[in-house]
Amino acid sequence: MLDPIRQHPSALYSLKMSTRASVVQGATASAGSRSASNANSRSSGRRIRSTTVLCVRRDASVVMAADGQVTLGESVIKHSARKIRRLYQDKILAGFAGSTADAFSLFSRFEAKLEQYAGNLGRSAVELAKDWRTDKMLRNLEALLVVADLKQTFLISGSGDVIEPDEGIAAIGSGGSFALAAARALVENSDLPARAIAEKSLRIAAQICIYTNDQITIEELHG
Repeated sequence: MLDPIRQHPSALYSLKMSTRASVVQGATASAGSRSASNANSRSSGRRIRSTTVLCVRRDASVVMAADGQVTLGESVIKHSARKIRRLYQDKILAGFAGSTADAFSLFSRFEAKLEQYAGNLGRSAVELAKDWRTDKMLRNLEALLVVADLKQTFLISGSGDVIEPDEGIAAIGSGGSFALAAARALVENSDLPARAIAEKSLRIAAQICIYTNDQITIEELHG
């Protein structure tokens, strides 16, 4: 019986070309996968992290406190960063956690909203969240904001969330949960003023979270 491939040389050629194409496609897909994986690894490994921010409201005072550490990948590149700003004639406090450049872009946007709505914190927070969620450029910004005046505190995220905490305490960043837990315990079990609660809570967070240090910046509003 004759070999069918010998009878039809074109079949052998088609088989070789098909095999070669499969090998090339597999190699290309593998290289693309490695390239994407390496890019994602570099992106996640070299991300700038700025944390932690805590806001405490007690009696007629509102205090916002933040640590000073900025981490790039596995290295601490700054110990005394300022993550809190006073906005709108120093009547509003704003703090950020996340990418530093992204946070400053959001600060600028939020300040513009405050000017547009005459310092109305709630309206400005909602409008910023709308823009953050729908704008193609803002949508990629990686940060969280906590903002406060003498009457209200809000957490703002890129997913469109504007959250007003029930207890007058809010925290963001990698050490935020530790600072929040400490602040709640101090509020419920002590008569300390808001400033002391914020400072002690951040120092506790700094002992637990590797992205948080004890070089604390504090801003305060008095009623």
